[in-house]
Amino acid sequence: MSKERPLSVQSVITPATTLILFDHDGTLVDSEAVHYTLWQTLLGRYGITLSESLHNDMLVGMPVAQNAIDVTRHFSLPANPTDIAAQKHQLTREYLKDRAFPLIEDARIAIERCHQAGYQLGIVTGGSQLSVEQTLTHHKLREYISLTVSVEDVEQSKPHPESYLKALAMASVSAANAVAVEDTMHGMKAAVAAGISCVVIPTAQSASHDFSAAQATYSSLTQWLDKEMTA
Repeated sequence: MSKERPLSVQSVITPATTLILFDHDGTLVDSEAVHYTLWQTLLGRYGITLSESLHNDMLVGMPVAQNAIDVTRHFSLPANPTDIAAQKHQLTREYLKDRAFPLIEDARIAIERCHQAGYQLGIVTGGSQLSVEQTLTHHKLREYISLTVSVEDVEQSKPHPESYLKALAMASVSAANAVAVEDTMHGMKAAVAAGISCVVIPTAQSASHDFSAAQATYSSLTQWLDKEMTA
């Protein structure tokens, strides 16, 4: 994890803020290690060994469709990206059949704090709606989240801004009234391109990403909220 590294003297949350949009994978749920294992399983079918460093550099934070294109090209796989993506989606569905990804340690407390402070909360993800639904159901978070945007809801997922623009439209607020919380460079780029101030909480998988366009970077959700919100 990176140390606290605010990139702006201004707070990310301002008096104008009414909406906080959380990324899902890596921000609220600890899913990247699972995705790495699933990609290892899939690529193992083709005799390919996926290193953790390559996974982190090439796959983390991007939607499965783009992941499939990248691994097919990188490893010269004897399959088309559509088939690779379908296999990965199937492995993910099997994992999520009767469970959810585990929550990041302080995710529940962070969501409760933001909700109690009166902010509208949403989830904007490049992952699947199934994954988000399992999180909301199994971790009993549905009462706090008023909107979700997943990969199925847009034509172009992160790092394109469409998912964040859709969330703003759903909430009927402007970008100036919103804050995004991300863990990867790709998600940060999507939020910033939509005009939304972005705070980044890097994970071990995304620690090497370039977060220079973020308004602030912290080591945890709690550290961020302790800095910007009263207890």
